[in-house]
Amino acid sequence: MKTFSARLAGAMMAIVAALAPAQAQRLPDPIKIIVPFPAGGTTDILARHIAKHLGDKLGVQTVVENRAGASGTIGSDFVAKAPADGSVLLLAATHHVINPSLFRKLPYDTVKAFSPIAQVATAPNALVVTKDFPAKSVAELIEIAKQQPGKLSFGSTGIGGANHLSGELFKQMAGVDIVHIPYKGAAPAMNDLIGGHIPILFDSLPTVIPAAQGGLLRVLAVTSRERAPTLPDVPTLDEAGLKGFESLGWFGLYMPQANGNAVYQQLTAAMTEVLASPELAEKLSAQGVQVGKLTGESFGKFVESEIARWGAVVRAANVPQQD
Repeated sequence: MKTFSARLAGAMMAIVAALAPAQAQRLPDPIKIIVPFPAGGTTDILARHIAKHLGDKLGVQTVVENRAGASGTIGSDFVAKAPADGSVLLLAATHHVINPSLFRKLPYDTVKAFSPIAQVATAPNALVVTKDFPAKSVAELIEIAKQQPGKLSFGSTGIGGANHLSGELFKQMAGVDIVHIPYKGAAPAMNDLIGGHIPILFDSLPTVIPAAQGGLLRVLAVTSRERAPTLPDVPTLDEAGLKGFESLGWFGLYMPQANGNAVYQQLTAAMTEVLASPELAEKLSAQGVQVGKLTGESFGKFVESEIARWGAVVRAANVPQQD
């Protein structure tokens, strides 16, 4: 009987271990979140908020590392080739789902190489000009651009990002010819605008608002269909005369393809709780950003639908493919 009882106890322990929830999985410490853009931009700002809240939730150190270049593909490729053990994550912007349409060949498959964990945030872009630019409204900007075709330029965080395509959509709907100047991230683009090297910029609100509050630039409009709560006096482009204009950016957290392993389940569950935090929502809202609502499988389906949607926009804008 003693032998039988011992065997039974051993069998029960094995069953319990086999059925242990994903939360029992030991996570690496620290966890590294890769941002594929320079420090100081919107993606970087969001990554640092998420790193703090996710690290606190999981009880591990979470650090942010910037690996910029090639429209975000350098940092993304680094993550795609990392182990799927939770040690390396990617926080990317809308460019992540636009790049498959922009590049003839990527070093990774955007769908197969990553497991989407959560949509971190959504944010409208803003149309801004230098503080001394003669146009005080969208209508005045369009008038000046039509008088000087090909003479004005607008900056963005890189070819194919949501702010670049916001500018291309603006060109199409306003019927103007302005030259696109791509940068390697939001911070260098903003620095050049403030320095007067470019007159116009499309960028997301977390980067725009501090500069606007400091009187370093002028915000002419936002790209969402509704006014931004943090800029209540700034009209939408739809209100400013470009009827139907809408272009929103969003940001997502990914890990290397995990095929639904225990670490992926744990990170998805943790991010679901993080995104429900009123403290995080308040911090992001103050910067003109709304907390994301999609996690796990629902976010994965959204990513695939966005790849198709933005591909159509890229083709309509005749954005040339890159090698």
